[in-house]
Amino acid sequence: MELFDKSTDAFAALKIREFSYFLMFRFFVTIATLMQSVIVGWQMYELTHDPLDLGFIGLAEAIPAICIALFAGHIADKYDRKTIILISLIVFVVGALMLLACSIEQLGLIKRFGIWPIFIIVGLGGFSRGFIYPSAMGLMAQVVPRALYANSATWNSVLWHIGAVTGPAIGGLVYGFKGVQAAYIGVLGFAVFAVFMLIPIRKKPIMVSEKVETMKDRLLSGLRFVFSNQVMLGAMSLDMFAVLFGGAVAMLPVFANDILHVGPQGLGVLRAAPAIGSISMSLFLAYHPPLQKAGKSLLIGVTGFGVSILLFAISTNFYLSIVLLMLSGMFDNISVVIRQTILQLLTPDEVRGRVAAVNSIFIGSSNEIGSFESGLAASLMGLVPSVLFGGAMTLLVVSVTAAVAPVLRRLNLTNYK
Repeated sequence: MELFDKSTDAFAALKIREFSYFLMFRFFVTIATLMQSVIVGWQMYELTHDPLDLGFIGLAEAIPAICIALFAGHIADKYDRKTIILISLIVFVVGALMLLACSIEQLGLIKRFGIWPIFIIVGLGGFSRGFIYPSAMGLMAQVVPRALYANSATWNSVLWHIGAVTGPAIGGLVYGFKGVQAAYIGVLGFAVFAVFMLIPIRKKPIMVSEKVETMKDRLLSGLRFVFSNQVMLGAMSLDMFAVLFGGAVAMLPVFANDILHVGPQGLGVLRAAPAIGSISMSLFLAYHPPLQKAGKSLLIGVTGFGVSILLFAISTNFYLSIVLLMLSGMFDNISVVIRQTILQLLTPDEVRGRVAAVNSIFIGSSNEIGSFESGLAASLMGLVPSVLFGGAMTLLVVSVTAAVAPVLRRLNLTNYK
């Protein structure tokens, strides 16, 4: 048996008109959010020159997203998902406008209030993201047939990572050549494009369970579903701890400034490098979906990710660092596609939003908590030792998961189609 299946039609999901609009919505949202992430990170480091503050930026976004996640999943399974996303995007746009205002020196907001307004506004973005993710994942499953879930997950990953390439690159380049205000205006423009891409998608009916549930039961049902499924719990946990310990992205402003000496333009390239690798792997997976031996592929992907991060930590060459970050993105994409396919195939539609919300707690928010962990570890250990520690912990997590989750290790997703 092959590690990857061969697809009969790699472009099947793209032929669905509403899924194409959904992909463009995700593309522009990704550009906007990651542009903003790069801009805020570089702006904060210019203001304080403290890597711990970069970690606190991640924490400021993660806490609201985690706190609202279960309620957001409940809302996504009860009300129209398209409407929820539109409202959340408006909240994001308001936050971007506030960040633009903070960057205007004539207003003097940073001089008057310090850096705290930036933390608060980033928290508002985390709040909106907490609603967008479960609704978007539920909506995606409604615009494609079940037989194309793996194919749609692959193309969703492709467009997300193309956005993850262009977003940081545009953010860093505009910041470097035109300044922080122009960069935030760009964020606003891409967020508006995302709204226009979402509008053509028709509202979808919500599948309501006949079971009578209390509010507490509805909020906790996603957690119960995930924790009762060893495959789903194992996949989420593996990625959560890998991202938590192995993410070096939060420290890239410090690497760019203090080790590689490449400025905000170079930072944009470094931020884009993992996504370039992910796009390359996504295109391969479009033709060879990782369905057979999915568990083995997942473990290989996370192992490769951890090794790439270890090598990146000791690199002092800009171009070698780019290559290693690209490799980390390639390996990470294998686990992303497998996890999304698991979520789509194993989750009933009536709890899809709540399960996606749990996934956002495990995976999405672990990026920001991982940023805090990276910032704290860098302050305590130093920059390079902290990233080495994170890469080593990622490899340890893979070893433990492979030992304690045999069902995940032997997973074959062709059995669930």
